[in-house]
Amino acid sequence: MTHVLIIESRFYDHISDGLLDGAKHALDDAGASYDLITVPGAFEVPAALKMAMSDKYDAYVVLGCVIRGETSHYDLVCNESARGVYDLVLEHELALGNGIITVENEAQALARARRSEKDKGGGAAQAALKMLEIKRQLAS
Repeated sequence: MTHVLIIESRFYDHISDGLLDGAKHALDDAGASYDLITVPGAFEVPAALKMAMSDKYDAYVVLGCVIRGETSHYDLVCNESARGVYDLVLEHELALGNGIITVENEAQALARARRSEKDKGGGAAQAALKMLEIKRQLAS
């Protein structure tokens, strides 16, 4: 059975709930098992991914939300969380689905998080499973 690690940022709990619901639903539908690690914000996701990497997990899903504010902090968090995650993906050939959404406002975030709308959490889980399929195909 495929075993996945979900790393979720809980900075915006109500948005994170939607992303996590979508990811869990997609993994359940695929018959995959999963563990969950929660971090304070998107900036902490790469560190948690690095700490958690092991043969225990076949694939990884990262979830979170960054909403633009009045300062350049938004750009820093968006860029560095993505860079940190993808540095690890490329260096260690991880099968990963990225569900860290970057938006202008809460309405956009909720629309992307809800399973009944854009379901970015479910999409991230499906991407992780597809990348695992590709990884296994190329290894054989």
